Amino acid sequence: MVRVLPRRRLGALVVAMASSFLLPAAAAGQDRPVTGALAATAAMAPLPAGDYRIGPLDKLNIVVFQVKDLSVDDLQVDASGQILLPLIGALQAKGKTTAELSAEIADRLGERYLQSPQVSVTVAEAASQKVSVEGAVNDAGVFELKGRTSLLEAVARAKGVSKAANAHRVAIVRNVDGSPHAATFDLAAISAGKARDPEVIANDVVIVDTSRSKSFWHGMVEVFPAFYLFTFL
Repeated sequence: MVRVLPRRRLGALVVAMASSFLLPAAAAGQDRPVTGALAATAAMAPLPAGDYRIGPLDKLNIVVFQVKDLSVDDLQVDASGQILLPLIGALQAKGKTTAELSAEIADRLGERYLQSPQVSVTVAEAASQKVSVEGAVNDAGVFELKGRTSLLEAVARAKGVSKAANAHRVAIVRNVDGSPHAATFDLAAISAGKARDPEVIANDVVIVDTSRSKSFWHGMVEVFPAFYLFTFL
């Protein structure tokens, strides 16, 4: 279950320790969630399934059903946000959802080449989107998000929790309007199917607690205000 974290003042030592996890995320500052009064009214509201926005250098799989010659795997979006497709030519992909891009490709093909084409676009590799996984995991680091990614999947990218982990205390720290906000989750309950699995987004920092770090953990989670709006996968 989600525990909303209160805002409290802590000593400089806790702030300094916690900030070592948060500087990369705060510097990037992309894809911020809705916060404040609007977030409170929409707390825990699920977002549409196609809310991910394609970015430069992402890799896409594009399938035109029953037309193999027009289907493309691992097509990379260029630095300007465009892709190059057979028959269609250059097409702007940056900033669009996969559903929006699918519809546009289908429209362009249907104008001159195919009758009622069916097109599917999926993100094979979201190279422009990264998440950090720190704390009691087996391989801490920064990982690329490959499409929509849940908390469980992010921890799995770090080769799972370590033997020293307290899986009941896992935090997601997110940059909101230029400052870090946090919420905690019970990863053990999520793994057991007893709690919903939240989505992590670009520049999130996931921190897995250890059984020996109670003072640091309580200090870290209390120093940041809560954020409320999650998508669950």
